[in-house]
Amino acid sequence: MRILHIGYRLPPEPGGKERHIECLVREELALGHEVLVARRLGDVPAGALEVPLPRTLTARVVARRSDPLAFALECARALPRLGRVDVVNLHGDHREALAVGPAAARLGIPLVLTAHGALTTRHRMVMRWAFRRVGGFVALGTRPAADLRRAGVPARAIRTLSSGLDLPLLDAIRSRTAVEPGLIVSVGSLLPVKNHALTIAAFRRLSAIRPGLRLVIAGEGPERDRLERLAQAGPGVELAGHLPRDEVASLVSRAQVFVLASRRLPAIGEGVPTAALEALALGTPALLSSEATLDPVVTDHGAYRVFRSGSVDDLTAHLRVILDDDAVRAGMAERGRRATAHLGWPDVAARIVGWYEEVGRRAGLPSGRRSVARADGDGGGVRAVEAGARR
Repeated sequence: MRILHIGYRLPPEPGGKERHIECLVREELALGHEVLVARRLGDVPAGALEVPLPRTLTARVVARRSDPLAFALECARALPRLGRVDVVNLHGDHREALAVGPAAARLGIPLVLTAHGALTTRHRMVMRWAFRRVGGFVALGTRPAADLRRAGVPARAIRTLSSGLDLPLLDAIRSRTAVEPGLIVSVGSLLPVKNHALTIAAFRRLSAIRPGLRLVIAGEGPERDRLERLAQAGPGVELAGHLPRDEVASLVSRAQVFVLASRRLPAIGEGVPTAALEALALGTPALLSSEATLDPVVTDHGAYRVFRSGSVDDLTAHLRVILDDDAVRAGMAERGRRATAHLGWPDVAARIVGWYEEVGRRAGLPSGRRSVARADGDGGGVRAVEAGARR
């Protein structure tokens, strides 16, 4: 297949969505597919072709209000120049779908939209209009899947999956890492949706009666100043900033407990948090907010524990149980590793590619021949893309 991924940001820009796109592209390349990537920020993975996106006057005007929307408009304009494309995987929401959907429909290219997290509670009517050009959806978790259904998307058009995991890497890190007694770790951008302030509040309560605990939060973002003030109110809290991937995995592997306190906000919410899945694969007991559960990807609900979102009392109580009971931690560690054994990136990528094929069949387009010819008929757009990749 010839697959086009459209994502505003890629690594080294931080974030779970960015990492998902990068890993999926690499797996699709390993499966023998040709992959094109359109992005505004970050690096195109080795082996993929970069889609050049010249800035237009219209896009510059739109960018003053929304650069992601301007980026999507540029992608829609570039689409006819790319030659045959079998499927477009758009990583975004209704804004990007409004721009890219009509262009893909005109060219007869199946469009798959990956919803990486819960959708905004606003603009439901706009979503219905935007999503009508999308042939299939990948929902990373039950929350984005439910939001898509509320926006009028039929269940048959949605595949609920998760990001993949680099299981060999995580196994290697786990095998060489010793657990540090009293270490609590959280991973996530320093954003209001992650609710790190709640984790710090629970840590303060618990450390008042159990000295020697340590909380490390890995991530960077606009809430750093506020969280630093909370961290400086007493000992034991460290904001580690943005760490390389291997260092994050090593940190989580050393922890006695991994905590994710995410909450649902009107404009954003969690999908299936990859950091939590990696904690389970590393054998680190995970304690998650009720707004960050792992349904339906992890079916064993004993593999992790859930506290009421926003409740510092409930979070503190669960932390005490996990930290105080060796048997509880050992049981959670074993069940967590078993529950994530099917989430290696090769398996997840194969499921996503299979969904591309099914979406194409539903559109009545034969595999490998799913787009109309280039507008100018000479293949120059492909050469332009390849030249961009070499640069």
